[in-house]
Amino acid sequence: MVRIRPATKNDITPILGLLYDLDRPKPKTKTEQTIFEGKITQYIKQKQLFVAIHDSNLVGLVSVMLVPKLNHTKSELYIPDLVVSSYYRRAGIGKALIHHCIMMAKKKKCFRIRLESGNKRIAAHKFYDSLGFEQYAKTYRLEL
Repeated sequence: MVRIRPATKNDITPILGLLYDLDRPKPKTKTEQTIFEGKITQYIKQKQLFVAIHDSNLVGLVSVMLVPKLNHTKSELYIPDLVVSSYYRRAGIGKALIHHCIMMAKKKKCFRIRLESGNKRIAAHKFYDSLGFEQYAKTYRLEL
């Protein structure tokens, strides 16, 4: 059984571990480590970071942002990060995290939920498709 709850400061180390498990950048210096921890702390303070707990282990996370749009009367719920430990994938953890986001978006009266997924994450794309998400745009970036 998985339980979704708001993240706390005690979760910072396992949260960083999950991000690294998804090949997110690791801090190269102590200063970068402090910056990463500070960003997580900010999400926690703003109640924008939730964790999945299974058998007392932190096995997944989702971060959310309410984004006002200029051409809508309601906000969208944007999901910058959704990560499930590689050991717990295909066990319903991601689905529980998305379900939590859907309930939150409905409660906040959002007009949609939006997320991005890298081109190489084919399994993730199938997962999002299975939950009713649809690909509707291309994302562009300019690295600086």
